[in-house]
Amino acid sequence: MEEATLPPDYQRILAAVRKAAGPVMARQVGEMLGVDVSLRAKLEPLRGKLIRLADRGWLRKLPDGRFTTRLCPGVPPPETVRRGRNRDASGGRWIYVRKAEERAEGTCPTIYQCRLPLSTNRVNHLADLLRRHLTAIRSRWRILAPGRIAVIVLAVLRHDQRLADMAGGNNVSESTVRRWRDELIGLLAAQAPRLDRALKKIAQQGEEVVLIDGTLITTQRRTGKANRRNYSGKSHHHGLHFLALTDERGRLIWISAARPGSTNDITAARYDHILDHLRAAGLGALGDLGFCGLDDDVCDPVVVTGFKASRYRKLTTCEKDANRVLAVGHASVEHGFAHLKNWRALTKLRTDAARATHLLRALLVLTNLEVNR
Repeated sequence: MEEATLPPDYQRILAAVRKAAGPVMARQVGEMLGVDVSLRAKLEPLRGKLIRLADRGWLRKLPDGRFTTRLCPGVPPPETVRRGRNRDASGGRWIYVRKAEERAEGTCPTIYQCRLPLSTNRVNHLADLLRRHLTAIRSRWRILAPGRIAVIVLAVLRHDQRLADMAGGNNVSESTVRRWRDELIGLLAAQAPRLDRALKKIAQQGEEVVLIDGTLITTQRRTGKANRRNYSGKSHHHGLHFLALTDERGRLIWISAARPGSTNDITAARYDHILDHLRAAGLGALGDLGFCGLDDDVCDPVVVTGFKASRYRKLTTCEKDANRVLAVGHASVEHGFAHLKNWRALTKLRTDAARATHLLRALLVLTNLEVNR
């Protein structure tokens, strides 16, 4: 990136740091630029710009908070001073130990290439979405192009790459990659269809039946009483429960908000008022035995489920045949979950329920871009 492409404010800051005899503080740069450094509201934005220039390689930030040019012949390599116990000292006294942060001479970070098994359609869609967002918020510049940012975010979601690894391979900071990921997840989640609109679209296509099922997304186990309700007694591990609807071919059309892992399928369906939305759209639904008792209308049920055996009542041959036919028609819903769980970011979530909802809905949009093309 050429220096002439930087905004004028950043160019003046670079010129001021170059004119200084050595490393300078943010307050000294402000005095050289004519900024009222006595006001915190004026000094902190300038300090933020200096940090951004240091993150992008234009400047170098020393451990004492001073800034200097990237290649300054009179500046020694940065060192960090920390306190540690010297085992050779008598009595195990605490002394100051210096630890250099510079890499050894002749070494450099190793970067490996990895194939991203995604179509160009997804990358272009995400890049165009980011371009429109940058135009709407009037963002002046980003360190990388929208297409490059889209590839980085897709790699994080598809392969569950560590943010620090992606940041080091693209010469940006870890916080920048995290900010890009959260920004694009929010933009994609806003495109996820609502329940009433998704069912209305299915009805307009001439279909009469949808498939309903619930799944558990594994999360990290955390201590405390607040996380006990995330434990699923059925799956025997912690997670978040999601309810999803698919069409007859197993393509996902809607996904619910995240709920604790101890939530049952029938309870989640009642929270989302699935029956009312299905009746309003004039559609029926096929569900497994976990939805038995959801629809009490015997004459004209909206949600059709199989027959459940009890301890004192065995299933008849006709009921077993009916369960087998329903299982065959309901099996396609697992294809939708399989497409969704191909994203390795869902291997074990490390976020709260609110962010997990946005993540699942963003992945729903990306999955439909590939499946429905």
